[in-house]
Amino acid sequence: MKLIAYTRGAALPALLAERIVIIDGAMGTMIQRHRLSEADFRGERFADHVRDLKGNNDLLVLTRPDVVRAIHDAYLAAGADIVETNTFGATSIAQADYALASIAREMNVAAARLARAAVDAVATPQWPRFVAGALGPTPKTASISPDVNDPGARNVAFDELRAAYREQAEGLLEGGVDLFLVETIFDTLNAKAAIFALDELMDETGERLPVIVSGTVTDASGRILSGQTVGAFWHSVRHARPLAVGLNCALGAALMRPYIEELGKVAADTFVSCYPNAGLPNPMSETGFDETPEVTAALMEDFARSGFLNIAGGCCGTTPEHIAAIREKVSAYRPRHRADPLFTSLLAA
Repeated sequence: MKLIAYTRGAALPALLAERIVIIDGAMGTMIQRHRLSEADFRGERFADHVRDLKGNNDLLVLTRPDVVRAIHDAYLAAGADIVETNTFGATSIAQADYALASIAREMNVAAARLARAAVDAVATPQWPRFVAGALGPTPKTASISPDVNDPGARNVAFDELRAAYREQAEGLLEGGVDLFLVETIFDTLNAKAAIFALDELMDETGERLPVIVSGTVTDASGRILSGQTVGAFWHSVRHARPLAVGLNCALGAALMRPYIEELGKVAADTFVSCYPNAGLPNPMSETGFDETPEVTAALMEDFARSGFLNIAGGCCGTTPEHIAAIREKVSAYRPRHRADPLFTSLLAA
């Protein structure tokens, strides 16, 4: 078993072994701060569109690219090493809700180019920055029935998901991403469709990019929505040989702690990422979540001190202020040690 030779993002593995790498925070939270109107989402191009578009954050890469670029710039200024493209819902499956499935690929190309321009404006050889092409979970699930009266019913098939993710990945690759991030996974079968699509694309193009896979533990049972424990989730995606595996969203860092610790133990031969929400939802807060930057950063410092982290950042409710505080706190600690993947693979052979 040979180690992967990456054609893009090749500097990232060495950086992860050297220090804790910082990924950015919430895009949606920052977009909400702009209090955009329906007209902002529509722009001139979609002024007469048949559906309401407010809330379709992915569309802003076409109609308000200035807003998205400013958010990328703010996270980079806060110290983020990796910024995610604004493509969480930019699949044809998700965009069908807005009658915009036909422009999904275009959205991904535009989003990747926006993030690429922001990163290239500040990256240096001494401080490289990276663009992660974000592939979200889609609003449909391949494993769970949408009808409580018909457990066998499904509203999407594996091949539909694979095709949608393939289209998204093609756009992200064309736009210039350094790595792919399959994130906020609530259904492992959805994630496997994304992984299949990425592997297929990279085999056909000859490009080989790092892949990060990030699941979402939804409750105190320690399982993702489709029923896998953290350990089972890892073994379901391990064949993809991701550069990193991790957890994000749904929980704040305090509640996520036992699950990220468990993941670090079972995924010994890969790097570990963690970007939790800013605590619990709080409609009275400016960000909609409980935790201040200082609180979230202190919790992430505990993770770093305990040796859990290679990648740290934030999800819902986090802001550039959160990311700056996290960076300051975790920078004093060594990254989590990863077992040599070649040695581990030989032992398992």
